[in-house]
Amino acid sequence: MTSYDQLLKNNKKWAKIKIEEDPEYFERLVNVQKPEFLWIGCSDSRVPPNEITQTKPGEMFIHRNVANLVVNTDMNMLSVLQYAVEVLNIKHIIICGHYGCSGVKAAISNKMNGVIDFWLTHIKDVYRLHSKELDILPEDARLNKLVELNIQEQALNLAKTNIVQKSWSRHHFPHIHGWVYDLHDGVIKPVCEIVPNKDWEDKIYRFQK
Repeated sequence: MTSYDQLLKNNKKWAKIKIEEDPEYFERLVNVQKPEFLWIGCSDSRVPPNEITQTKPGEMFIHRNVANLVVNTDMNMLSVLQYAVEVLNIKHIIICGHYGCSGVKAAISNKMNGVIDFWLTHIKDVYRLHSKELDILPEDARLNKLVELNIQEQALNLAKTNIVQKSWSRHHFPHIHGWVYDLHDGVIKPVCEIVPNKDWEDKIYRFQK
């Protein structure tokens, strides 16, 4: 049996167990999707959002990409964000990275990696903004600090969008939460939070109502 055949076998076993435990389990999922959270996280296979937060199917809307970036030209991410905020009425957006992120590590090297270098430029920009703080740190501490700073910048990028600001003006949600997951112990560390209609130092990003 191939590895992907095993996945299909596991799926059938899981579905059978779910129905045995609760005959209406899948029927409820088909008819209802009312998640309270939008999770924007890293594509890293070691950071499964539902498992590390113990959320069930239907409780969290999920988008993942390399190094959990919020880029204002990424139509995939923006489409997910708009649907989550305007259709699902998400109350909380969680932007979650993780220590030891390979994408962040690649971004702070000067090695060429191919097409992904275009994407990682956004992390290099975060480094440039905080270079004085980062350059004095040892290598491992520098990487972990950049992971945290990247989360803060991506949380701010979410707040800059007209999608979020329009919802703030109408509904006073969503709250934006910046978290970092530690692979070593499985614990999530909150690093920042942006509440609706928070005053920013850079008011150029604020849209008029």
